[in-house]
Amino acid sequence: MDPDGDRWSVAGRSFSSRLIVGTGKYKDFAQNAAALEASGAEIVTVAVRRVNISDSSAPILTDFIDPKKVTYLPNTAGCFTSDEAIRTLRLAREAGGWDLVKLEVLGEAKTLYPDMVETLHATEVLAREGFLPMVYCVDDPIAAKRLENAGAVAIMPLGAPIGSGLGIQNKVTIRLIVEGTSLPVLVDAGVGTASDASVAMELGCAGVLMNTAIAEARDPVMMARSMKLSVESGRLAYRAGRMGRRMYADPSSPLAGLI
Repeated sequence: MDPDGDRWSVAGRSFSSRLIVGTGKYKDFAQNAAALEASGAEIVTVAVRRVNISDSSAPILTDFIDPKKVTYLPNTAGCFTSDEAIRTLRLAREAGGWDLVKLEVLGEAKTLYPDMVETLHATEVLAREGFLPMVYCVDDPIAAKRLENAGAVAIMPLGAPIGSGLGIQNKVTIRLIVEGTSLPVLVDAGVGTASDASVAMELGCAGVLMNTAIAEARDPVMMARSMKLSVESGRLAYRAGRMGRRMYADPSSPLAGLI
C-alpha cells in the first residue's frame, strides 16, 4: 500500500494496489493464491468459461481466493463474438452477482487481437444492462474514446499480443490514450517482466493487468513480488516527474567557476 494514500478508482470503487492479476496457467489454485498474496493485488480476473468458480465436485477457486476479500473481475476470455461475450457475462452475474466485468472479444485465434466492431457493440449492450465493463482493446486513442462514449468504465489497451511477453510496443499510443480519456487506463496483455510494468506506470496508466508474466515465470511467487514493486516504482516515477530529455550532455556539477 502507498503510505500517502495514492489510490485509484473505477466505477466508484477505490483500490490501493494498481496491479491486477489473473487466474490461468498456474500449477494449481494454491500456487495462484500464493502469487496473488505476494503481488498485493486487490483485483483478480477470472475467465468465466475456463476457471471453476461454482462446481463443488472439483477444486474451486473460491476455496483458495476469498471473493469477500479480493474483488473478482469476471472476463470473457475465449469469446469471439459480442453475443458470446454478453451471454458469458450474463451467466457470471447470475452465478455471483458481479457487475464490474472485463470484456474482451477476440478477432481470431492466432493473434488474439480484439475485434473492435464486436467489442464496441458488446460494450453498448452491457452498459445498457447495468454492467460496468472494463474493456480490452487495441492501442488506439480513437477506439478508446468510442469505448468511453459507449459506456466503458475503464480502457485496457494491449501492450503487445496476449501471452507474448514482448512488453509495450507503442508507448506513443498508450500515452495518447491516457491523455485522451477521463477513464482509468490499464495496460492489459504483453507484459513480460518487471520493467514492462514500470514503463506502463511511467506513461501515466492507472494500473497494469497481467497473468502469463507471473504464472509462467520460473518462480511465480517471486515474480509476483517483483511486479508489485515495479508497479509501485513506476507510479512513483510518474508522480515525481522525470527530468527532461536533452540531445547533449549536461554536467551534474556546473563547469562555471572552475579553478
